[in-house]
This record gives sequence, C-alpha cells and structure tokens, in this order.
Amino acid sequence: MTAQIIDGNALSKQLRTEVATRAQALKAKGITPGLAVVLVGDNQASQVYVRNKVKACEDAGLHSVLEKYEASMTEADLLARVEALNNDPSIHGILVQLPLPAHIDAQKVIEAISPAKDVDGFHIASAGALMTGMPGFWPCTPYGCMKMLESINYDLKGKHAVVIGRSNIVGKPMALMLLQKNATVTICHSGTKDLKAMTLQADVIVAAVGKRNVLTADMVKPGAVVLDVGMNRNDEGKLCGDVDFEGVKQVASHITPVPGGVGPMTITMLLVNTLEAAERASK
Repeated sequence: MTAQIIDGNALSKQLRTEVATRAQALKAKGITPGLAVVLVGDNQASQVYVRNKVKACEDAGLHSVLEKYEASMTEADLLARVEALNNDPSIHGILVQLPLPAHIDAQKVIEAISPAKDVDGFHIASAGALMTGMPGFWPCTPYGCMKMLESINYDLKGKHAVVIGRSNIVGKPMALMLLQKNATVTICHSGTKDLKAMTLQADVIVAAVGKRNVLTADMVKPGAVVLDVGMNRNDEGKLCGDVDFEGVKQVASHITPVPGGVGPMTITMLLVNTLEAAERASK
C-alpha cells in the first residue's frame, strides 16, 4: 500500500477561494475583514511567517496591517498597542507573532487581546470555549488538521486517535477537537513509556513534537491516517516533519507531506478565523 497524499496546498487554495467569496459578501455591506499582525524584534523565521500571513490576507481580499517594532519595545508599550487594536473597529483579528523578546510576558500579551479578536485561538477564553464546546476561535494548526480529515471524508466516530505532543498550541487543542468528533483520544508525550505500543493501536496519528523521525513505519498500523505537524531540517538542511515520510507512506492509507501539508493550512485557518470574526462583528 502507498498512502494517498493529503495535499495542503490544494486544500488551502480551495478554502482561500471560499474566504475571498465570503469577504466580498461582507464588503458589499461596507465591511472589509481586517487583520493586524504585530511583530516585535527581528527573528528571521517570524519575519517570513508574518510576510506570508500578510500576503495571504491581501490575496483573499482581506485588509491587513503589519506593525513592526524593535526588540527593545517595552511590555507596557506592546500592551498599549494591543489595547488600541482592540478598540479599532476596522480590525477584526489581532495576531501577536511569537516568540516575543524575553523581557515580555507572552501570556500576558495574549490575554490582553480581546477574545472577539483572538484569531490565533490562544486566549484562555478561546481554550475554555473549545474545552466546553462553545463557539470561539480554534487554534489554526489543529483546526487545519481537522479540515484535512474532513477533506478525505474521514469519519472519526469511534476511531482511536493518538496525538503525539501536548503543547497548548497544537497537542491539547487537537485532542479536544478529535474528541468533539467522537474519537477516542490518547495523548502521548515525553513521559509516555511505550510510544510504539500506543501508536500501533491508532486509526489516526497526529505527530506534533518538533522532533525528526519520532514516528517510523514500524510504529504505524496498516491503513492508519497520519498527519505530520512537525517542522524540522534533515541532515541536508531540507525541511522535514516529525514523521519518517518515505517509510510511513508505505503503511498508512493517507499522509500529509512536509512541506506542503499542514503548513499552508495553518495560515488558511487564520484567514477563516479573521473572516468569521468580521462576520460575527457585523451581526
């Protein structure tokens, strides 16, 4: 068996077309969905991410504002900027790019963002909404993973899903989203005694630890669906995920590549969340 590739680029394109159509409908009512991206410091990777986010917004017909500040910016000044954006009616989503310089408390900044504009889904109110099944914003990466499962018409009811990783950004929200779709969910992490014993039981595996080859072919049940959230570099310096792609694709039924898998979906779901924030604000 060779796994079918779940193409994140193709799915992103489709979803971004839908976003553009819905954005046009809002513009007809005089509302342009707006995203503010705040970048503090000169982290190279962050600058690339931010550029991609701003470009994706503009391509989909959304209004985008990029605010860049020196790494020496004080926490108080950043909190004041967030508050100003909270009160700006032309901005529907606020994203403060992480990581922030060490002297700024990232959690404090995230909590300062209005939950109605928390399009990253990192606010404690968003986490609580996901936990309790209430409307809110889902974190973009796991939300993108759910859309990928939806795109292959995968019914999660009664399936065993194993999430490798327990971060607040991917692992924990991923587990809750899978649970909402009636999967039986196991979360594995650095304290898990026998990872292979867990993954061999899984119908769906989401690898999200940021460690190369954390999942190899001998750890995957034939026919399982494998979503690779990892972003690493191999010995040649090429981008790769957490999964041994070449090995696992011989066993799995579906697999996401790196690059071109979950990555493009993350930015796409940010656009979806920003659009939804604008739609909610317009009611």
